[in-house]
Amino acid sequence: MLEGFQNAGRIPELRRRLLFTFAMLAVYRVGVAVPTPGIDGKALADFFDQARNTMFGMVNLFSGGALERFSIFALGIMPYISASIILQLLTVVIPHLERLSKEGEAGRRKITQYTRYGTVLLSLVQGLFISIGIEQLQSPGGSPIVFQPGWAFRGMTVLTLSCGTVFIMWLGEQISERGIGNGISLIIFTGIVASLPSATATAITFVREGEMGILVLVSLVAFMVGVVAFIIFMERGQRRVPVQYAKRVVGRRMYGGQSSHLPLKLNTSGVIPPIFASSLLVFPGTIANFVDHPWARAAATYLTPGGWFYDLLYVGLIIFFCYFYTAVSFNTADVADNMKKFGGYIPGIRPGQRTAEYIDRILARITLVGALYVSAVCVLPSILIGRFNVPFYFGGTALLIVIGVALDTVAQIETHMLTRSYQGFMRRGRIRGRRN
Repeated sequence: MLEGFQNAGRIPELRRRLLFTFAMLAVYRVGVAVPTPGIDGKALADFFDQARNTMFGMVNLFSGGALERFSIFALGIMPYISASIILQLLTVVIPHLERLSKEGEAGRRKITQYTRYGTVLLSLVQGLFISIGIEQLQSPGGSPIVFQPGWAFRGMTVLTLSCGTVFIMWLGEQISERGIGNGISLIIFTGIVASLPSATATAITFVREGEMGILVLVSLVAFMVGVVAFIIFMERGQRRVPVQYAKRVVGRRMYGGQSSHLPLKLNTSGVIPPIFASSLLVFPGTIANFVDHPWARAAATYLTPGGWFYDLLYVGLIIFFCYFYTAVSFNTADVADNMKKFGGYIPGIRPGQRTAEYIDRILARITLVGALYVSAVCVLPSILIGRFNVPFYFGGTALLIVIGVALDTVAQIETHMLTRSYQGFMRRGRIRGRRN
């Protein structure tokens, strides 16, 4: 693998793409450190120390720590992700969007433009609500977070945060076009990985203060390596359905007659289900913290991450969204029709509706395995902290995103290397990303 990284630097085009990607990610990290005017930084940091398990903590994770600093990138890339998911779901419902999705590159550009408009709209709305909400917040010591509340502060904050999100969206598109990998995913990846040094320092502090033994730390590191290997194994897992193509004579040439397979991923929905599930569960608990009522306090207690009730609901919602998103993003009827058009069929299964039903049955079984795997990884932090009293956060949606993006990026780098007749990262086998 080290030789593979050395070969990557020998290809001028790939070297330029890598340097451009690193430069854009560095610009993003600089912007994370630029604060929005009118905020008491110390009071805000004290507040976020008490809000790790609320919706603020989750948004702060995906923004790479920008929200706890209330920087110009405080909204992060979440409005773009939300707009993309909404457009993808509406594609199934609205015939116009469905036609655009089937028009190739021109339709994809039109949907991308709609996604940009949706991102701006969501950024304006979220920026307004955040500016109003942060005016009501105080640090645990009672200090106000905003120096001078009012519409002047709200307008400036909405404009600043919206422009920050649009700039991040532009950075992501530039990385996708002129860099390596999916730019939006790499930005999220960078924000999550940026917290690893502080987490490592925290673990070392625990060992020095005696809260964690050195043997426990070594066991935890070995366990982490095993979990990462397990996630990579599951993310690359496929059910290959055999497909046979009939022979066709076109002019004087004969086409088809070969055997192939239809790869069905074990985790077709990716990280979308845990993001949806955590958003639905954390939002009521966050709102309940601002309402002084016995029912609200009880709801906040039950919906606190780490409790058995929260974990049970979390797993149930993840399984539901795995099936829901797989059904939305993978149309078995279209797959069966395309196979039929090109003379393909599954041995022993009639083409058309029977093929669609057969693929749907297989997809339903493997989706259950994938949903249970995603659920196990997402509740892993609660098990480590709550059940085994391990004072270290590991696992969850962030780990799935980091490993998935890393696999995609390595696969794209390897593709560039193989097109130039260089050997890939691994001497044996190929690195397959989530979309392969």
